[in-house]
Amino acid sequence: MKFGIIKERKNPPDRRVVFTPEELGRMKTEHPEVQIKVERSDIRVFSDEEYVAQGIEVADDMTDCDVLFGVKEVPVDALIPNKKYFFFSHTLKKQAHNRKLLQAIIAKKIDLYDHETIVDAHYKRLIGFGRYAGIVGAYNGLRAFGIKFELFTIPKAETLSSKEDLVARLKRQVLPPIKIVLTGHGKVAMGAKEILDGMKIKEVSIENYLTKNYSEPVYTQIDVVDYYRRKDGQPATKEDFYANPTAYTSNFERFSKVSDIFMAGHFYGNDGPEILSQAMLQAVDCKIKVVADISCDVDGPIACTVKASTIADPFFGYLPSENKEVPYTHPGAIVVMSVDNLPCELPKDASEGFGEMFMKYVVPAFFNGDKDGILQRSKMTENGKLTKRFEYLQDYVDGK
Repeated sequence: MKFGIIKERKNPPDRRVVFTPEELGRMKTEHPEVQIKVERSDIRVFSDEEYVAQGIEVADDMTDCDVLFGVKEVPVDALIPNKKYFFFSHTLKKQAHNRKLLQAIIAKKIDLYDHETIVDAHYKRLIGFGRYAGIVGAYNGLRAFGIKFELFTIPKAETLSSKEDLVARLKRQVLPPIKIVLTGHGKVAMGAKEILDGMKIKEVSIENYLTKNYSEPVYTQIDVVDYYRRKDGQPATKEDFYANPTAYTSNFERFSKVSDIFMAGHFYGNDGPEILSQAMLQAVDCKIKVVADISCDVDGPIACTVKASTIADPFFGYLPSENKEVPYTHPGAIVVMSVDNLPCELPKDASEGFGEMFMKYVVPAFFNGDKDGILQRSKMTENGKLTKRFEYLQDYVDGK
């Protein structure tokens, strides 16, 4: 078996990689029967020379590899037929812009394993960059607050080297007694929480957050039953919400009335109700000044996320009274940060963390007969067809 680590070809350039040089060196030691090749790249956060130093072959031709690992979507014309591929295809929600990619994968009889589909026996995701999205997103949200109110200016995350560097820059700043509400308890939200805790911002209960005033910055972390309620007034539970999302409506207004910064780290399904509505943002008692939409669902549950922003231009203004984008310097604007590729700003940390998860959960499956079903569950396509778990995508593939 021969593994290949492909270069990233999507624009803007992504410097992340599935395996670091050290991880591939360890793989060679633990599994001497596997051959490994890395495709030459001048954008990767780790240089070709660092892979060569670990005894890894670096080349331009990857056609002799059996399994190919990448991060972002592979352009259609770069796909090699009859191979196994691992990358984020961004097709699971029937994203229109990637339909041709999935059609090509099927036509070329490629076995696709999307990183998002790698789950355990309970269908809980095992790997991802979510933690690093949360870390960078929280940093960007606080950076936006400092810039908007001319309190402080700190560098872009992409110019810093690590999470520790981000925390160090933030700890030097003096924040007024603001309130920050953080949604979610998954990897994204917990990454954002790492930043808030690293800054020693005090975490308080929901009840105290909603009713008390503080002389220091504070934050609270809330889940679906805190920002949604059942329309019929019946008790809300997480299990019921995920089974019946259309039976729920937003209960977030109580937070929008007291929060200065909203950090959105929740997971949002297609049928989920809105969280922060246009009406809430237009209310005279809405206090929100910055929205760091780390989850970045455009035209989704957060009314002011009217577009995805970029690493180069991360902030824009949203004018609630007119429901439109304006410069974030506009006096009536809420500052929105909705970068959709946040982990790219910490490519070294993100690659190291991702590779560790991949080495722990996925690589063993290649050598133990996939005894835990990791590969079987995550396989989206096989021999020119969708696998059973992903047959729901057939109408999407057919262009319907």
